[in-house]
Amino acid sequence: MVKDEPADFGTEKRYDDAGIPMVNGDEADINPTLLRREGFASEAEYRAYLATLGADVPPPSEDYVEVLFPVSEDHMLEARLRELREELENLRARLHVIREQATTVVAENVRWADASAHAQLGDQPWLKLAGAMAAAFVVARGIRRLPLGSVATTALPLVAAALNRKLARA
Repeated sequence: MVKDEPADFGTEKRYDDAGIPMVNGDEADINPTLLRREGFASEAEYRAYLATLGADVPPPSEDYVEVLFPVSEDHMLEARLRELREELENLRARLHVIREQATTVVAENVRWADASAHAQLGDQPWLKLAGAMAAAFVVARGIRRLPLGSVATTALPLVAAALNRKLARA
């Protein structure tokens, strides 16, 4: 475009794939009697219009379809194989998303457990928890080594006497 020429935006000619000029984006060779810009006056007019549109189209038949699209068993198998491959790819994509979500959930649970431990035990909660577990282990080992049979035999009459005195007071 030159400086002194007027700009003609929207007035350029368009051509379809065959090189035929198009008017307003429509094909130039459309039969104007088949174009319908407003509604129909009656149901009969509507049916007549549909009949004119479909007059050129032969009724479909099974032979016609089979002649146009002969499908061999190999093509059917290839098509089915292609469908199965697409479905497999979709399933792989879903599985990938599920794995990503599971990873996120596990990471969030670890963060939550760490934050909870810090909130309850302060600094170095895992060290404190490990110390408590070690202390419980040592105490349990010490209790196992005690001769509880003889201690229970000695303590049982004392506990029974204390209970009798308590019941006698009441």
